[in-house]
Amino acid sequence: MQQATHFSSSSLSKARLGAMTVLFVNGVIYASWGTHVPTIKDKFDLSDANLSLSMLAVALGGILIMAWAGRWIARVGSAWASVKSALLLSLAAFGILLMPQYALLLFWLALYGAMSAVNDVAANSQGAVIEAAFGRPVIGSLHGSFSLGGMCGALVSSGWQAMGWPNQWHLGVVCACCAVLILLTSGWLLPESSAHAHQAASNAQGTQGDAPAPAPLQDHALPPGLKRKLVVLGCLAFLALIVEGAMYDWSAVYMREVALAGGGFVSAGYAAFSVGMAVGRFSGDPVRARFSEGALVVASCALSFAGLGLALLLPGVWTALAGFLLCGLGTANIIPVMFSSAGRMALASGGSASTGLAVTTRLAYMGLLIGPVIVGFIAHRFDLRIALALSLLGVVAIAASSRRVFSFGR
Repeated sequence: MQQATHFSSSSLSKARLGAMTVLFVNGVIYASWGTHVPTIKDKFDLSDANLSLSMLAVALGGILIMAWAGRWIARVGSAWASVKSALLLSLAAFGILLMPQYALLLFWLALYGAMSAVNDVAANSQGAVIEAAFGRPVIGSLHGSFSLGGMCGALVSSGWQAMGWPNQWHLGVVCACCAVLILLTSGWLLPESSAHAHQAASNAQGTQGDAPAPAPLQDHALPPGLKRKLVVLGCLAFLALIVEGAMYDWSAVYMREVALAGGGFVSAGYAAFSVGMAVGRFSGDPVRARFSEGALVVASCALSFAGLGLALLLPGVWTALAGFLLCGLGTANIIPVMFSSAGRMALASGGSASTGLAVTTRLAYMGLLIGPVIVGFIAHRFDLRIALALSLLGVVAIAASSRRVFSFGR
């Protein structure tokens, strides 16, 4: 696909960097909240079950707003929605540690979860616009920027806690910096109208002399067979994001209460996982070009299983860090492969990539939101190590299903 003349290479690169910034900020804020889960546990003297309620509040906020978010983003445009939701997300995250009562905290966490979900949907929608304008895959770098943000957020939190500075100031400084970063890059994002014009021009060039390209399908008009395949992908992505969500919200608790880490090392587990995710995702596109998607998914599942297994079987500080690093490296490319497959399936049926992604991501992000809650309730009934070990069953199911879902040929 060739670039249209009204899009300069510089404007496309800046748009890509702008979308990466939105997801980077989302990752920083997500990590900053995640590393303070033990802080909230201590502040309100919560059991694992009660602590999981706070994560349930985040999940419910995101789930309840998902349907409205899609319509709102379609109406105002993903560029404007990405900027607006990122600023609101920064404000919501800033207030988390300021809540004086647990009931108010649950309400505020639901608000935070809603803003996080809207921002995530908006940023991924903007990513689809930019990918259409580029004419080549860029989703790996966009998802990688979220992981890079998570790594940076965890490292800043680790250093902040090691210095003994007030936790409330930590979130305030981080959220203020994130808001400034968003405002500085807000003008780089692409409006849907320009990207659609570019895609139409490219399609006209690619189909000159042939039959016209099929009209895009709406979500409700997807062929039943295709929709079933997209739902299967969504269910597998749901299982993958349970592991990812558990690492984000429970790694700090695991490092402190199971690995017996102290000081800044409490946040280091999240940082190690995020380093693995960032490295895996930024290197994922060339790896996908060389190996089949099926082989990559199976190898990724094996590495994720081995990494988290190491952390659970040998729960020392350094073995846990090594295990979380390997788990992040293995988990990194499972979701990008699934999202890319969903987009290609929709395109092959005459729809748009975003049409296929809409079906798959609705199911997928439920795992990221609900996964930590499930882990919390199992940890309260049994043990955190058992809860995290059970999440690995999803990785096994993904590997077992990969031969029927993904191609193993070059």
